[in-house]
Amino acid sequence: MSAPELEIAPQKALRPPSSVMRLRRMGAMFPTRLSFLRTLMRDLSANNVQVERRVWRMDDAGFGHAVYSVSLGGYDYSLVAISTDLPPELRTDRVIATAWDSAYVLYDGIPSEAEIARIVVSAPKQEAARFTERDLVLSRANKSVRLFQHVTDALKSGVQPDEAMVRDVGYLMRTTAVYGNGKFGIADRGHIAARPCLGGPFAAEMLTVWLIRGFTHDLAEHVGGAALDAKLKRHLGIGNSTGLGMAPFLVSHPRLLDSWMQVRETALARIAALPTLKSAQQAKILDLAARAGRHLNEWSVPDEIAAERIAQLQRDWPAVQEMLAVKLAMPEPISAILDAAEQWFEDTQELLIALLLEPFGDLIDGLTECMANPYGAELDPSMPIEDLKALIKRDWDWATALDFESKEETAQFWYVSEAKQEPRLGLRHEEDGAKLESPLDIARQVANLATALEGAQGITAELVLKRPDLRFAVRRVQTLAIAPYGEIRDNMIADRCLPIDMLRCKLSFFGAAKFDPKSDRWTRITLCQGAPLFDELASADDWWLPCFGE
Repeated sequence: MSAPELEIAPQKALRPPSSVMRLRRMGAMFPTRLSFLRTLMRDLSANNVQVERRVWRMDDAGFGHAVYSVSLGGYDYSLVAISTDLPPELRTDRVIATAWDSAYVLYDGIPSEAEIARIVVSAPKQEAARFTERDLVLSRANKSVRLFQHVTDALKSGVQPDEAMVRDVGYLMRTTAVYGNGKFGIADRGHIAARPCLGGPFAAEMLTVWLIRGFTHDLAEHVGGAALDAKLKRHLGIGNSTGLGMAPFLVSHPRLLDSWMQVRETALARIAALPTLKSAQQAKILDLAARAGRHLNEWSVPDEIAAERIAQLQRDWPAVQEMLAVKLAMPEPISAILDAAEQWFEDTQELLIALLLEPFGDLIDGLTECMANPYGAELDPSMPIEDLKALIKRDWDWATALDFESKEETAQFWYVSEAKQEPRLGLRHEEDGAKLESPLDIARQVANLATALEGAQGITAELVLKRPDLRFAVRRVQTLAIAPYGEIRDNMIADRCLPIDMLRCKLSFFGAAKFDPKSDRWTRITLCQGAPLFDELASADDWWLPCFGE
């Protein structure tokens, strides 16, 4: 008997990488049901996870430590949280900080008293300390001092905090780092990669963030001496400050980026192929569109460029809702909607795409199992030079057309700060340091490779033996041939390159919302806003773009 054939879901053609993998579009992305936090919440719900607060040793002012434990996929994990009395003059979100309001370790198992004592001493020192393979994630966070004080003062007075203030700030603490994958001696990702529910990208980090969020609720209630209203707690997520340290990740992990984008684009292609929608699905999309409109009205930022983009979204959205009301009942409605969306700018298109994915979990959620990718960029030394030339001509015309003799195309350079071992961005024609440049100038290197290949023959091995400086570019060209969404198709050293676009793309996959850029190099965000509380995991899957009070 022959093996049964796998049933393949019908789908439309994927959007071309030449369009999707542009910085401006990547910088317009929104969280979706495929985002890592949403996937984790579904896994926690499916596993009927219960959070146990095993230790609570806090004084009246809220300083001390706590331990929360969960059992997930046959393994126990524990968050050890330490709250300290931080003088105001030491409070800063900058990476150079050496002290924070709170520090955290996600521990592999249930820690003994000795292990808790070790972590309580080590975690507040962060990178100045050393950790063990039992420590899976390391994090720290600072209070939103104004809101934390207001919430605790209100609770002490026997009233709930001001709803407008809770809505506008949206978090009691914001993390300044959530470290995984072997930093400072903690466990490598390979240690947990095969475990149920933690094998996906950044799953352990997202579990840490969700547990930290619950701890901040408990801490405020402890200091205030009363319980927060569940509606308010649900809206209080975890803030985060993210800068240039995260930006190069998408460039240095092309195979992983390709997997993330392939999953997202495949999900979109699947729903675009739906011949019709049921009335309940139509109603759900219209309901989500109304929610998105309310969310946009709650999203306010001081940055002028970001504020204008939000304002444009707000102006576009009523027309989007009118279009949806007409086209949802048409044949192939999602495809028709996507075609109609071409009239709006990238932010509106990407918000609409995130919305359209939401009602079809049964069709697309399984794709998230394909998001982890352990493979790196590869070099095939046996490839004929003529094939290498053909790949450059097919995939890299956007790079070879650039003039790298111009100041505009070489305006910036990436490097690693010696003091903090973090990526930074310099101005090539105004600052020293270009000799220490990191290899994020992908477009320039491939353009140089194309020039070197003129008249060349033979195989790739012969080329890289003679020109080892071209090895990196050869590997990128060959990798893109098998990972078409793995390359950002923009010049990363041009004056027009805005790192904030890379940050937003990656953070949208985390599940971040309420992007609040402070420059083109760093942003604040909110994670877990609207996510289920510790006792609400049974309803873990309806918190896309949450609105206050819903």
